[in-house]
Amino acid sequence: MREIFKQEMEQLREGLVAMSGSVATAIEKATTALRTADLTLAEEVIDADRQIDALERELDEHGISLLARQQPVATDLRIVVSGLRLSATLERMGDLARHIADVARGRYPETATTGRMQEILDRMGEQATKVGRQVNQLLETRDLELAAAIERDDDIIDRLHRESFQVVLDDNEALTRQQLVDSVLLGRYLERFGDHGVSVARRVSYLVTGDPANAVHLTKVSEEPAHLD
Repeated sequence: MREIFKQEMEQLREGLVAMSGSVATAIEKATTALRTADLTLAEEVIDADRQIDALERELDEHGISLLARQQPVATDLRIVVSGLRLSATLERMGDLARHIADVARGRYPETATTGRMQEILDRMGEQATKVGRQVNQLLETRDLELAAAIERDDDIIDRLHRESFQVVLDDNEALTRQQLVDSVLLGRYLERFGDHGVSVARRVSYLVTGDPANAVHLTKVSEEPAHLD
């Protein structure tokens, strides 16, 4: 009976790794589509988001089934509950990638922004893609050094996000109203993606160490309005 439980726990871990891999692919394609005005890539991200949502439902059902049938305690309980929360965070990250792809598709055949703003968003996209890959690796390895690296890379995204505000307020940039709206939204989506990556990093740190101090502010990300994901 214990062996079956171990196998089911491993399935939960593998499901999270697979889901995070899909999210990493989604953000890479979405930011590339944004940078290059690639309609095909944008539509691939939008279509793939349904698969990410389906993975979340499967993981949630699996986790709830484990809680009901096995009634895990201590470390096992922490793993199952963390798995449920991680799947929800990954689903939001997939939504953010889809939002970026939606903007890229909506502005095709042009890019959403130009000039300095596009340069900033490109750099934010590179960092978000890096975070997406790190999250995938973290869920596979549970390497706490990698968790710390995610937080450092999110700091770069936050700095670039603040820099984007200056461009929005700079009359010399001569952005159209649509470009201004897109710039604010895209900056927010990319910044939120990084925040969710930090949430995953802290959740995994708590999962590995069992130290509640590693879970500080974990719920903060989910307190934002739902439409911002």
